[in-house]
Amino acid sequence: MHQYDVVALFSGGLDSIIAAKVVQEQGRTVKALHFTSPFFGKPHRIPEWQEMYGIDIEAVDVGDEYAKLMQGPPHGFGKVLNPCIDCKILMLRRAKLRMLELGAKAIISGEVVGQRPMSQRRDALNIISRDAEVRDYLVRPLCAQRLTPTPPEEAGVLDRERLLNISGRGRKSQLALAETYKLPEIPTPAGGCMLAEVESAKRYWPVLKWSESPAANDFEMANLGRQFWKGDSWLTVGRDQEDNTRIEELAAAGDLLFKVKDFPGPLCLGRQWPGRPWSPETVREAAALTARYSAKARRHGGEIAVTVTSRGEMAEVCVPAAEPHGWDTPDWDAAKEEITALRD
Repeated sequence: MHQYDVVALFSGGLDSIIAAKVVQEQGRTVKALHFTSPFFGKPHRIPEWQEMYGIDIEAVDVGDEYAKLMQGPPHGFGKVLNPCIDCKILMLRRAKLRMLELGAKAIISGEVVGQRPMSQRRDALNIISRDAEVRDYLVRPLCAQRLTPTPPEEAGVLDRERLLNISGRGRKSQLALAETYKLPEIPTPAGGCMLAEVESAKRYWPVLKWSESPAANDFEMANLGRQFWKGDSWLTVGRDQEDNTRIEELAAAGDLLFKVKDFPGPLCLGRQWPGRPWSPETVREAAALTARYSAKARRHGGEIAVTVTSRGEMAEVCVPAAEPHGWDTPDWDAAKEEITALRD
């Protein structure tokens, strides 16, 4: 097994790249961890990043752990639905396990004191280190000289004098370092977390509201196509063939797959929660929605045959191509009120 000195949290953003380069400049070998979930991560870019930046990177899937965390993050949500403090704690706990497996001596991250209002205040950085149980290992190379010396610095694993003293929300120092390191591509400053985006978060909230034990699969489904809810009944409608293929891949035991029989149209998936099967009327309404999004079925008019498949068995219902009453798309204003009530 290759020997590594340091394990790094690697988002693909500029700060994480520079943190790794600062440590590499000290002659230390780095294993970078790129965490993935339904909410963030670009594992398809790892080969490209490795070639561009000369950093050894591996993907780490934390999807199901993250889904469980979303049920009630101990440190709460941020401005939207982003549990930033608990997110970093989860990543650092996983990084510590990988560090121990590899025999490395430290963990680094690209955090900068004062850069982000929720997770990068000085007190939040201390909470993260404490709750992740990484105080003996974690170094933040970009702002290390503004923080108390850490055990890896004191032990000489990393040379504190060659670490940095960046703070605040500006990027001038990081951009200057990007030139120094001759980075071939400078990432945009956006964090890339879909939980911080209203358009995505409004899709996730009903999953958290109605599922007793949400999994990564649920949130991956929420990222797809058109979303409709009626109470706890949830229907995903594919927008194109790519959506249809992914919906089929994500279908779980007990799900209902709807498809217009005689016309081209979307694949739709109704998720039945354990112990809460859909009524025949709900099935008919979802079938009508499926037909509604087949343009040729709408033009044909009259009753449309829709197949309903579950657990390998297929049935057929005939319904009008119409949008039934009471099925709504996720709404952020309503979700925000419910989330705010939980915070209070």
